[in-house]
Amino acid sequence: MGQAIRKFGWKRNDLVIATKIYWDSAFGDNKVNNVGLSRKHIIEGMEGSLERLQLSYVDVVFAHRPDRQTPMEETVRAFNHLINTGKALYWGTSEWSPDEIERAWRYADKLGLIGPLAEQSRYNMLERSKIENDFFHLYREHGLGLTSFSPLRQGILTGKYKNGIPEDSRFAQTKVEFVAGYWKRTGKEQWEAQIQAVVKLEPIAERLGIKQSVLALAWVLANPNVSSAITGASSPAQVFENIETIAAYKELTPEILTEIDEILNNKPAVIIERC
Repeated sequence: MGQAIRKFGWKRNDLVIATKIYWDSAFGDNKVNNVGLSRKHIIEGMEGSLERLQLSYVDVVFAHRPDRQTPMEETVRAFNHLINTGKALYWGTSEWSPDEIERAWRYADKLGLIGPLAEQSRYNMLERSKIENDFFHLYREHGLGLTSFSPLRQGILTGKYKNGIPEDSRFAQTKVEFVAGYWKRTGKEQWEAQIQAVVKLEPIAERLGIKQSVLALAWVLANPNVSSAITGASSPAQVFENIETIAAYKELTPEILTEIDEILNNKPAVIIERC
């Protein structure tokens, strides 16, 4: 990323750059100090990230998983140290529970510090309860914004699996365990139910004149609590396809969103107000 910024001459203030800290990084052999959210690892991890990026600061630094072996106060203070020393502008969390985010805010309020302002969580048409239900009070009380990942549910929502599994697709491989293990966790019945839901969504995408992948991404962005969605691409064409979402999500009227809800039949008990 740092090399790309310099090569293309992008202005730093035009970019919002995030990094994340938790797992062991590329430097150091001490697996005790080089993992988690201790003050030592947070500060050293941030310095390592900035060195690799060749930047003086990032806009957001994420606590990439909760560390239940480190006191919450220590973690909150350490991230605020990064903010106070100009190495990060904000901090957020990734895959934290609502209770853990709320506890971080309690310490931040008590100490007059900045709490986590963003959460990175899985969110898509097929997985929505945590985001739309469990986090509901955090948007209202703390202004929490979401950086969602897996908006296409590992490619399922693109529609490419409706006629089987293509040889060049993610689910055709068996080497990456968390992908190969998806079959064991999902089961045939649930897999078929997901595929049927995707097939039923196809006419909506056709009516709007967009691909199903764009519809799925647009649905995520239509949630007013989503600040950004993490996308992946294996070709320039897919990058441009993803960008179409910026215009497409504005076409999702309340009537279309209701139609999608009726097809999916997985609307949570507590419903956020959609724009």
